[in-house]
Amino acid sequence: MRKFASSLLLASAFFGASVLAAAGAKTYQVTGPVTEVQGDVVTVQKGKDLWQINVPAGTAVKKGDKVTITYTMTATKVEVKGGAKAEKAEKPAKAAKKK
Repeated sequence: MRKFASSLLLASAFFGASVLAAAGAKTYQVTGPVTEVQGDVVTVQKGKDLWQINVPAGTAVKKGDKVTITYTMTATKVEVKGGAKAEKAEKPAKAAKKK
């Protein structure tokens, strides 16, 4: 019974970890011929558009290869320009005037 319980606990931990990993950033793909390779940047032509995508160093790709690149959108910098305005402190309600 102990082995069953520990196996069930281990399986639950792996399932939980896989669910959390799946909740990451959405992935996208671009497919087309490589028009240029400069260092770690590959340019792919999709229709009339050119897509420049950073790739891992040492990626073996050359001009003319047809590739499918899977990528995620990842911010390299976030600069806050304004944001939500601070809520004004509520003024106490005025006392009703006596007549």
